[in-house]
Amino acid sequence: MRGGSPPGLGMARGTGYGLLMADPNRIWTAALVVIGDEILSGRTQDKNVSQIATWLNVQGIRLCEVRVVADDSDAIVEAVNTLRARNDYLFTTGGIGPTHDDITVDAIARALGVEVEIHAEARAMLSGYYETRGGLTDARLRMARVPAGSSLIENRMSGAPGIRHGNIFIMAGVPHITAGMLDSLTGTLEGGLPVLSASIGCWVAESEIADLLGATERAHEGCQIGSYPFFREGRTGANFVIRSTDGEALDRCVADLSAALEQGGWPAVPGGI
Repeated sequence: MRGGSPPGLGMARGTGYGLLMADPNRIWTAALVVIGDEILSGRTQDKNVSQIATWLNVQGIRLCEVRVVADDSDAIVEAVNTLRARNDYLFTTGGIGPTHDDITVDAIARALGVEVEIHAEARAMLSGYYETRGGLTDARLRMARVPAGSSLIENRMSGAPGIRHGNIFIMAGVPHITAGMLDSLTGTLEGGLPVLSASIGCWVAESEIADLLGATERAHEGCQIGSYPFFREGRTGANFVIRSTDGEALDRCVADLSAALEQGGWPAVPGGI
């Protein structure tokens, strides 16, 4: 089946909140910096790459690069300045909590050449959230700190908001909080057409059909075919994922690839194996 919007990440449409598509043929790109010693040590398994990539695709934006860096200011500054310069958008996750090792805001402010300030609206949000939870301590107030000139990303899951500065989106590392922030951003970023996908599987070694795959892709402009081999049940097989921003072109490519496989004696399995 052709790929669509995942649950909870659908495209918002309507006055003021539809996807902005000045040029639907342009490819809009994003990068992600995952920040945290706990990711690099293996203590925590990152789940944000997948959900951010999926969400971006629905917005018509392609996640092109992911970098994982330690809680190190120099590493964060270098990654932020490199990736924000060559992509339309840059997302970061992690390091915006209340503890001493949450240095993302300071590092990004340094990368941008601006000061860190307490955002009045963020302070008010945190004050209200913690009013019945022990009050707004100095540690909790750290979560109201932003690079000067920032706006906020709504966080419906907890008191601390995300942060936007230009094309940079500074988000939580906790996946369900990140998901809430993404939801609040849905339909607000300029993007192109979302990439559609379809899968078929086949019990065949991909080396046997490499030429067939290449010829099929070349015959269908605007379509890309990815090959993903596997070994199961004592047999070699592969799943093929066809991607395109044009639904009709995608359907034609899937049909032609399936027919070519069938003709070669390799029955195609719709949806993959």
